Amino acid sequence: METKKATILREGDDTVYLELHQADGTLRIALTDNNPNNIKDVFNKLIKGLKLGQFTFELVDDKEDLYHHICVEYLIQLNSEMESVYNELRDLSLLENTQEVDNSN
Repeated sequence: METKKATILREGDDTVYLELHQADGTLRIALTDNNPNNIKDVFNKLIKGLKLGQFTFELVDDKEDLYHHICVEYLIQLNSEMESVYNELRDLSLLENTQEVDNSN
């Protein structure tokens, strides 16, 4: 399983993003704005990525502020949800990478 990098982009006090870095670009989740369409778009892209193989995100951030702790908890939940979605995709034979090895035994 691949571990991808997540960072926090702080653009002043009013604009903060959790950035999820992938090979084909960076996905941004606004932490200071309530935009459900943004989150839905990010999740849809993550689900497409999960069809190619399982992955998780790990936070790389040196500043231990409130946003750091929020993102740590957010990524714990996100990684757990992505594992569940990946297992569902596998169980329903919806993975695009047919060479994935089943290690659940």
